[in-house]
Amino acid sequence: MAVSILHRVSGNGLAVVGTATLLCWLGALASGPDAYAKFVALAVTIPGRVVLVGLSWAFFTHLASGIRHFVLDIGAGFELEANAFWSVVTPISAILLTAAFWAALLLR
Repeated sequence: MAVSILHRVSGNGLAVVGTATLLCWLGALASGPDAYAKFVALAVTIPGRVVLVGLSWAFFTHLASGIRHFVLDIGAGFELEANAFWSVVTPISAILLTAAFWAALLLR
């Protein structure tokens, strides 16, 4: 149940916050170097990083949960033990993927 709720919350978060962030980024990009510099200055603040990390976590959560749902839709993984195992692995993998993404991004 928790994985299903996370799937819906992450999808809605990506739709609302992700779309707003994308539109702000595109608007700043189209408005010229000064506007883009202001966007970047806002993005590197603590609240800006929280939003960006949250968006990447929501993306990886939604991705991992979507793959799990795809496997269930093809008829596999309905056994109680397999379903319980993948219900635990899904959020853990999303956290690990988010950490790996930001580690790779910050260490380049």
